[in-house]
Amino acid sequence: MLLRALVLFAAVARSGDGVPIDYTVEGRGEPALVFVHCWNCDRHFWDAQLRAFHKSHQVVAIDLAGHGQSGKGRKDWTIEAFGDDVKAVVDKLGLKRVVLVGSSMGGPVALEAARKLGDRVVGIVAVDTLQNVEQKAPPEQVDKLLQEMTADYKGQTTKCIGENLFSPTTPPAVRKRVLTVATSASPDRSVAMLRAAMLYDPVPPLGEIRVPIRAINSDKYPTNVEANRRHIPQFDVALMKGAGHYLMLEDPGRFNALLADALSRFEKPPE
Repeated sequence: MLLRALVLFAAVARSGDGVPIDYTVEGRGEPALVFVHCWNCDRHFWDAQLRAFHKSHQVVAIDLAGHGQSGKGRKDWTIEAFGDDVKAVVDKLGLKRVVLVGSSMGGPVALEAARKLGDRVVGIVAVDTLQNVEQKAPPEQVDKLLQEMTADYKGQTTKCIGENLFSPTTPPAVRKRVLTVATSASPDRSVAMLRAAMLYDPVPPLGEIRVPIRAINSDKYPTNVEANRRHIPQFDVALMKGAGHYLMLEDPGRFNALLADALSRFEKPPE
């Protein structure tokens, strides 16, 4: 553990609105892998991936604004602003070739970051997200859920995550970790972020993104490959059967093998 602590480098970038964004960087090698966590998680959810890939790639794990050690003083919580967080870190590190790996809400964040980073992004790995980019959440259902969360944040968050995001095989330690982090967050901030995530439309940024997107999804909910390929011609998916939502935590070995396969499919750098 001491050796690992010596090779980690933690730093801070400033997002477009000035909010400080904490991140960890380790290793070397292109393309760099930039890991983006989901709603009410933090960069340490990717620790097993940093350990697995730092010998072959530069690996970067970010705390989005409002999460982990990053600043909490943002006025407007939007997916676009989270994309600015990712861009700020990539800019500060001077990364030229990047694969964005985004879990759940981190998938849409990766789309916004890719839109801003242009040809520096060579691929996107969407982790249990983008199951159907054409499917929209009915606003009235979003309002109802968020009203219930506002009234009883801890209770409703525990219920929603427990009923919708865990599977029978989700390890107890993962359940405890996820719920502890999620329910200890600021209710007001969490509700605002979740509203932005649930109402976000991924189709417009996809019109500007020309890189392949490889999803690694649970089979708990179906992935509509046909619908996605209408907007992402280079879309593919690998399924982790029987898993819940937190794939990188639930079975890191299986997830890392699928991530390595996804990386192998992205275009090699020019000779």
